[in-house]
Amino acid sequence: MDLATAMVGPRTWIGGIFSRTGPAHSGSNKHVDSKLTPVEEARYQKLHERADVPYDETRVDHQKALAELWNLAYPNVTLTGLISEQWLEMGWQGVNPSTDFRSCGFISLENLLFFAKTFPNAFRRLLLKQRGKRAAWEYPFAVAGINVSFMLIQMLELYQVKPRCINFVKILGEDEEAFDVLYCIAFVLMDAQWIATHASYIEFNDVLKNTRTQLERELALEDIQRIRDLPAYNLLHS
Repeated sequence: MDLATAMVGPRTWIGGIFSRTGPAHSGSNKHVDSKLTPVEEARYQKLHERADVPYDETRVDHQKALAELWNLAYPNVTLTGLISEQWLEMGWQGVNPSTDFRSCGFISLENLLFFAKTFPNAFRRLLLKQRGKRAAWEYPFAVAGINVSFMLIQMLELYQVKPRCINFVKILGEDEEAFDVLYCIAFVLMDAQWIATHASYIEFNDVLKNTRTQLERELALEDIQRIRDLPAYNLLHS
């Protein structure tokens, strides 16, 4: 079976499991009538704009970011080129990762970089599949990471100019890195559910949907004021 038929991504792949026009979950808008502060509005707008930046393989800063990801993932292995068979080891679909970024944009690379820099132990644990009894057919790390980015963009409706998930925007007002931290939480939560359910890659979509459901529940909890208050945040340090 081709991996692209089992997950969402650029060829059949990213964008296949969540609809931009689907109904919002009731738990995602507990502050829907709240007035946003200027800081909250500004930070949401910045995040909205980030989510709309495509990955451009001709831009030097994008090339450097991709090379940096490799160096963080494999600090003792020299990368031979931005197009190389080496990328398959990280879990890209082909020898040129830029083709996988096209459906989710530069923010998905930013998310992976933030994960590697901020929570390096958790990053390497997932990259190297260091925990749990796993299926013979594992999810590929890098493209799974892009799927997590895409899922969060859909869940929070970041393609909307005006914020829809107001409870998250309130959290964003407290921490400008809230989305990037939420990405890391989502990735480790997905991996924990993957292990707990003994999933194989054909079940990746189901695991990701369950991850979204759990995140929506946690974001709707009344005592959540900061992104680090989410119960699943503890998975980053377990």
